[in-house]
Amino acid sequence: MRGRFKSKYYDPQKLARIKNLQLLARTVVEGYISGLHRSPFKGFSSEFAEYREYLPGDDLKHFDWRVFARSDKRYVRQYEEETNLTCTLLLDASGSMAFGSDGLSKFEYGCYLAATLTYLMIQQRDQVGLVIFGQDVRQRIPARNSPAHMKFLLEQLEKASPEGETGIAASLHAIAETSTRRGLVILISDLIDDQDGVMNALNHFRHDRNEVIVFNTFDPAETDLPYDGLVELLDLETGRKMQVRADVIRRDYREKFQQFVRRYQSDCAASRVDYQLVTTDAPFELMLAAYLNQREKFK
Repeated sequence: MRGRFKSKYYDPQKLARIKNLQLLARTVVEGYISGLHRSPFKGFSSEFAEYREYLPGDDLKHFDWRVFARSDKRYVRQYEEETNLTCTLLLDASGSMAFGSDGLSKFEYGCYLAATLTYLMIQQRDQVGLVIFGQDVRQRIPARNSPAHMKFLLEQLEKASPEGETGIAASLHAIAETSTRRGLVILISDLIDDQDGVMNALNHFRHDRNEVIVFNTFDPAETDLPYDGLVELLDLETGRKMQVRADVIRRDYREKFQQFVRRYQSDCAASRVDYQLVTTDAPFELMLAAYLNQREKFK
């Protein structure tokens, strides 16, 4: 098993008992993340809307010299300012997200991550929405920006629980089809589903000109299979059980897991989707701060 991470706030046993997500999110943002960036998620600049005839006094930086050279007509470009980002958080609440080997499940980790992102973006005056899904969409809260809205979102995260089978691709398509405004889409999921189907759904968001970030979330026991001898594995979505000798299958299991990750890394890169592999033993505030710092550098 890999060494444990050290963090001021991170203790899986204690975090699993925390129910006030607003307090936790505020502490994380104010303690670790605020001040790193003025606006770490801003990805959309001013968008060209239309031309209009040049008038004396117009700023020449918007003058279209190419049109002038071709037609001898004087036009300036007008832009449509996008001053606020619209972010939709997509949280996988299928049964597989209930797994946790050290007091904190993947779903709980995802809730803490979603709560921190919500607090961060509301603080920078962006609009945030939330979709909780399993085999289908369970709850959809439109994006808004206000302290009351943030409180409501965090209350819904506290009430949610993982259960049932997975339907990632179908749920994502359903969400994309009913989205009316492009923005930032952040998916928190273990992505345990048909990979072709999941990528097709992520490309649906990209086709609609959304920016997409994926936090592919796993428990470290799922990445390493650290058990010895005969163990019983339980499918948290179907209830099926299987007995295996962990030491016999460990090498093949780890290779299959790495193939799974490499496939998502490669396909997401090709689709211009930000992919981040996350394990629940990584303090989410440090992981998120490092990710935002890297994102700022490559913007």
